[in-house]
Amino acid sequence: MTNRTNKYEVIIASDVSDRDGIGLEIYKNGDLVVEIFRDDTERTRNITCYKNTVSLEEMEEFIGIFKKEVPWEFIEYED
Repeated sequence: MTNRTNKYEVIIASDVSDRDGIGLEIYKNGDLVVEIFRDDTERTRNITCYKNTVSLEEMEEFIGIFKKEVPWEFIEYED
C-alpha cells in the first residue's frame, strides 16, 4: 500500500525474510527517511532513521500513521 501524505510517500510493507513483521517505509523525494517496524518474532516496535535529522513534528506524524495503519497486536506463533 502506498499513501501520499503532504510531501512524503508512505509504503506499508511486510517482511518475512531476515525478520518477521510489518512496517512503514517513509520516503521524501525518493529517499528513505524513516522506517517504523513491528517485529512479530522479537515482539518489538522499532524506528530506524535514515536521515540525520527528523523533526519531532514529523516523527510524531509518522508514529501516528503507523498506529493508524499497522495493527498494534503482534502475531502469535505456536511453538
